[in-house]
Amino acid sequence: MPKATFWLEHAWLDPTVEPGVALDVGADGRIVAVRRGVESPPPGATVLRGLTLPGLANAHSHAFHRALRSTVQVGSGTFWTWREVMYSMADRLTPETYHALARAVYAEMALAGITAVGEFHYLHHAPGGTPYADPNAMGEALIAAAADAGIRITLLDTAYVAAGLIDASRGVAPNRHQLRFSDGTAEAWAERAALLKDRDHARVGAAVHSVRAVPARQLPTVAEWAAVRGAPLHVHLSEQKAENEACVAAHGRTPTRLLADHGVLGPRTTAVHATHLTDEDIALIGGSGTGTCMCPTTERDLADGIGPAPALQRAGSPLSLGSDSHAVIDLFEEARAMELDERLRSHTRGHWTAAALLRAASPDGHAALGWPDAGTLEPGALADFTTIALDSVRTAGAVPRLGAEVAVFAASAADVRDTVVGGRHVVRDGAHAVIGDVGAALGEAVAALR
Repeated sequence: MPKATFWLEHAWLDPTVEPGVALDVGADGRIVAVRRGVESPPPGATVLRGLTLPGLANAHSHAFHRALRSTVQVGSGTFWTWREVMYSMADRLTPETYHALARAVYAEMALAGITAVGEFHYLHHAPGGTPYADPNAMGEALIAAAADAGIRITLLDTAYVAAGLIDASRGVAPNRHQLRFSDGTAEAWAERAALLKDRDHARVGAAVHSVRAVPARQLPTVAEWAAVRGAPLHVHLSEQKAENEACVAAHGRTPTRLLADHGVLGPRTTAVHATHLTDEDIALIGGSGTGTCMCPTTERDLADGIGPAPALQRAGSPLSLGSDSHAVIDLFEEARAMELDERLRSHTRGHWTAAALLRAASPDGHAALGWPDAGTLEPGALADFTTIALDSVRTAGAVPRLGAEVAVFAASAADVRDTVVGGRHVVRDGAHAVIGDVGAALGEAVAALR
């Protein structure tokens, strides 16, 4: 017998939308059965009015960047001037304040229909680089925050050793801000990261911050750590032209080629941003099965540029989406922006179907985070799903059978009415079931850092 039944007024059962679907969920938090053509709610079923989709996967997050929203819009500058402001915020965080902030940020994600987050985590130590008594206190704060907010997390514990490139074996010493990011060597990073353990709601993965932050000869250490564990491996790649120029000057090759030559690329790896690539870079990424995570709202906010997402996908790279710096937390907007940015660049429309964009926001994002059993509404999948209203000022008049188009090109995070994770109702009628006033929680957490 199922533990719970949800009756969905309309459900996106990729690639079609079906009216009147009953989802039976077992005690293990997985979907037991998907019953179509159920015209009215079964007795005792939880009714979800609107359009239900698989839960969304935010494949790239820096939770503490949420505290920068709006404050970094004063004046002009570049990615590099923005980075200085970001460092000053990072300096103020403790395990306690980080937990409070991340708890509220992850609750904001739940309100936006996000059921899993990939946290690209490099804020490891106390200011000055001194380890906490628990060397993973900051990472544990994030894992606990996700549990409190009711969503899944893949903690992508990040190797960050150097401030820049010198040659294959040496990097520039971290500056005073970056000392708390660094374990000194990739080997020391691996020892600390090995202390982290998976949980029911949490997976532990690895990340290379960037080719400028991990000397080339230390890259295989991170890649091997992830390979032994079968864990996801993510890396910031070619976000800035200056990064590419420095890599070519130090190594005589692009960042993508450097990663390929040191065993970092592959089907468990996701390249984040992948903005400034050569044709050879695209072939290396696609040919190795490496995924690409696009973060359009951050890439435009930081003036990074528009990455070659269509070419990457044609080459064989699965696409996922992330909100990165959280200038916006809205995976519908990320999906829409990927298509619309490409329209601006190419002067043509229709680079992806709406269904393909939803796949990037859900099953392909979950796969990139090590949750391949999430992102679909089918028996055996994790019972993670979200429902958007079809009668808001944005979606009113929508044709339900065009569900993917409605979600991607009309809806926003504000239209999410319900979010269910593992069969547990985390967001009900637009309110977080545990945290309640998420806006107040965010305000208090950010105010504590100013």
